[in-house]
Amino acid sequence: MKMNILHISKICALAGALLLAIPQAKAQQVTVDAKIDSLQLLIGEQAKVTLEVSMDANQKLQLPILSDTLVRGVEVLDIAKPDTQMLNEGKRMLIQQEYTITSFDSALYYLPPFEVLVNDQAYRSQALALKVYSIPVDTLNPDQFFGPKPIREAGIEWQDISTIFWLTLLMVALGGLGYYLYKRFKDNKPIIRKIKVEPKLPPHTQALQDIERIKEDKHLRMTDPKAYYTELTDVLRTYMAERFGFNAMEMTSSEIIDNLLETNDKESIKELKYLFETADLVKFAKHSPLMNENDMNLVNAVEFINNTKVEPDPNAKPEPTEITIEEKRSKQGRMVLLGSMIAIGVAILVILFLVSKGIYNLI
Repeated sequence: MKMNILHISKICALAGALLLAIPQAKAQQVTVDAKIDSLQLLIGEQAKVTLEVSMDANQKLQLPILSDTLVRGVEVLDIAKPDTQMLNEGKRMLIQQEYTITSFDSALYYLPPFEVLVNDQAYRSQALALKVYSIPVDTLNPDQFFGPKPIREAGIEWQDISTIFWLTLLMVALGGLGYYLYKRFKDNKPIIRKIKVEPKLPPHTQALQDIERIKEDKHLRMTDPKAYYTELTDVLRTYMAERFGFNAMEMTSSEIIDNLLETNDKESIKELKYLFETADLVKFAKHSPLMNENDMNLVNAVEFINNTKVEPDPNAKPEPTEITIEEKRSKQGRMVLLGSMIAIGVAILVILFLVSKGIYNLI
């Protein structure tokens, strides 16, 4: 009886150890599976082969390294990037590797098992089979097949000749320009230029026009007497310089009056003297003349010009309004013409080549 109890206890201990070892064995289990999405293909069609490896997360996996041929007659077109999924709260991994295959020979192919290494230990998947069919040909009805169709000539459209047209137009324009430059180069005629000359107004006419402009600027007389008298005396100085021949622009007011006294009586320049004295007071002493004083000085300036003006001689020969100048073409100008003709000639040759090439391709 005692021996039986001891035997039973040993059996129970052994069973318990086996039960404890079963989960650990399952935890270390590696499964390798291979499947194909189509067992039958026509020549040239493609199939997907999927390799699945299930293993513990802490194990190291090495997938098979394939060349461009799986077996003779079955080609590997593409190997996708492995896809990894974590299972059992990160304790297990499922790795999927997809291969794209095809075949161009009709036959029944045996696809050998895929071999992977997990912790340097080899595991294999099951083998696969692939049947490749050729395209059936109905040899009993050859009239259903047609030979190659005859070549049809396509019509010429605008886009086919537009480049040729515009290049030809450009070539003609360049040819015309080149001919014109050649004629100028060969003739070597002088360059004729015509310059328009604006007729110069008499001094008193110009002065009266300037005074009229000052008169119309009422704002200038009312707000800025210094600028008003400066413009008015400048007009008079310019008139005196052209009318009497002395440099009034560079003289003081007293020097101008002294020069005028030599050629005019005192009464004729009495009012003009008052105008210059007022202008000096305004410009240098900040004098503020009254409005009627400004108007009176402007009238005095007009009267002085009218009293001293010299009318042009009606019998005098009128001044020319246009001057013609002839210049001989310089050596540099002839070189420019020659260089331009050479450049145009080269451009025409290039365009002619492009047009000829376009016509040749069109034909």
